[in-house]
Amino acid sequence: MAKFLYRMQNVLDVKFKMEDQARSAFADAMANFNLEEEKMAAIVARREYYEAEGRKLREDILDPFKMRDNGYAIDNLKEQEAAQQLRVDEAAKDLERARNKLQTAMQERKTQEKLKENAFEDFKRELNAAESKEVDELVSYRFGNSN
Repeated sequence: MAKFLYRMQNVLDVKFKMEDQARSAFADAMANFNLEEEKMAAIVARREYYEAEGRKLREDILDPFKMRDNGYAIDNLKEQEAAQQLRVDEAAKDLERARNKLQTAMQERKTQEKLKENAFEDFKRELNAAESKEVDELVSYRFGNSN
């Protein structure tokens, strides 16, 4: 029996490698996004803590120095929060780009796999046609010799 060899197997192998690379890039982008989100949550929690502390300072005996320091801390955390939001947005964009690359790589790999399946089906049809032709020739030869 003939052996099936896909002419473009090397292209399919490259598509698998590209998909694996895209998958790892997506995982890295997801990890980076999650890290930036955690940093953002920590900044927000610290800001909320200082705001609560500021409210408590205004309720107790007024200490202008502590209130001023608290206000500076809150302003500083608001600036950090704005800068971190930019980093979170950039990480989200990177994640979306990685997702799109992964999607494209998966589609290309699936296309190549479908082409391989189609080539295998053609191979099986050709093999069946060749076997059928052999059987017909054998029957014709036997029928011609028996007369």
